[in-house]
Amino acid sequence: MKRVAAVDLGASSGRVMVGVVGSSQLELTEINRFWNGPVTVGGTLYWDILHLYRSMLDGLRAAGPVDGIGIDSWAVDYGLLDASGRLLSNPMHYRDSRTDGVMDQVLAKVSTAELYGITGLQQLPFNTIYQLAAESGGLLRQASTLLMIPDLLGYWLTGQIGAERTNASTTQLYDVRARAWSELLAARVGVPLGLLPKLREPGDLVGTVLPETGLADGTPVVAVGSHDTASSVVAVPAGDERFAYISSGTWSLVGLELEQPVLTDEAREANFTNEGGVDGRIRFLRNVMGLWILQECQRVWEDDDLEGLLRDAAGAPAFAVLIDPDAPEFLAPGNMPARIDEHCRATGQEPPRSRGAAVRCVLESLALAYRRTLREAQTIADRPVDVLHVIGGGSQNELLCQLTADACGLPVLAGPVEASALGNVLVQARALGEPLPDLGAMRALVRSTHRLRRYEPQGKPADWDAAESRLFGAR
Repeated sequence: MKRVAAVDLGASSGRVMVGVVGSSQLELTEINRFWNGPVTVGGTLYWDILHLYRSMLDGLRAAGPVDGIGIDSWAVDYGLLDASGRLLSNPMHYRDSRTDGVMDQVLAKVSTAELYGITGLQQLPFNTIYQLAAESGGLLRQASTLLMIPDLLGYWLTGQIGAERTNASTTQLYDVRARAWSELLAARVGVPLGLLPKLREPGDLVGTVLPETGLADGTPVVAVGSHDTASSVVAVPAGDERFAYISSGTWSLVGLELEQPVLTDEAREANFTNEGGVDGRIRFLRNVMGLWILQECQRVWEDDDLEGLLRDAAGAPAFAVLIDPDAPEFLAPGNMPARIDEHCRATGQEPPRSRGAAVRCVLESLALAYRRTLREAQTIADRPVDVLHVIGGGSQNELLCQLTADACGLPVLAGPVEASALGNVLVQARALGEPLPDLGAMRALVRSTHRLRRYEPQGKPADWDAAESRLFGAR
């Protein structure tokens, strides 16, 4: 039996959890949870990385002696170190506007087809390659090393530099077939190859904690699937390969687990991504905006009664108003209810007349985006699906889960909630000697120790067909 600590950082909150893993035991205990989010300084959005590091240390100290520590977080963002190992600048937030228009500049140097053929990544304006192209003030010239967020925190814990593979695969500087940094792309876009550290596998030892951390001497830090979605997918409680997943939170990551990347023109034109997973698997998925829109609505409304909002939404008329959740106006923080109203007027619809109607609009629109994405994924990858697993915080949203089952015409199995932390502790436990030989064994342990909720499709498929045609038919 292993007792390990998972540092699990999401785009809106972070947590330190202790996991106990044994032959028939998989338990998580939350030690501390802390705020995370953008901080605006001089018109630029930053992450408060020192707050995250301090909060992480507070949680790890409170956790007591553990057999190992693993860190996972969101993707694409990074810190730059100088030659002495000092952080040059606070890491910028992927929602910052500095990358506006940068994608076109990069694509003038390397074509979309060539970029996709090497990296297999979905085109998103905040991918690391575009953030680096937007760096100003000579920061790249001063930098010696680029570290993704989990690697940066691991460096501060251990003094050891490296790049865990699943997060590296989100940078658009990683060759998904060669499983190595792409020297060609780095040279083409002006990123010094020396910035990119040696790659690590999930399960590799990062190092042991430094005395200055105040943690127990000799505690190992283990590389996990450091992209939180990679860790989440480890904990999908699937019994075979005929499954799809939605890692549901601030973002919704909707896709399949494959053995090989799909780099066809069809996949590129549909904007699917091929990200690295644990044990060499590929996460073939597309980012959908997720619960971010609802979270921002709640912030503006100053209404944290999600249960009440969902109750009102359940009683609101179906398909009254629909939005494209991936429209660019919903990406940045701001007055999301007003943006929904503007989007509706621009698309010839009456804006929602109540908060419940607005929430129903967001959730039905998300369910339609999931439906469209999953159907395209199955066709492009030639992988039929029998069940859809919804994992992460969004698995607690009963209305969204039912709407997703209805829209997709598939049974939805909801849970576990803390999927990324579970995947984190499972990979650690295996690395530290627990007999979990493969993903199948890890997933069987999740199934046997966690309660899942099943949602069967209801309603009329023709209604969803009509709604999808209304929302996406013109494309």
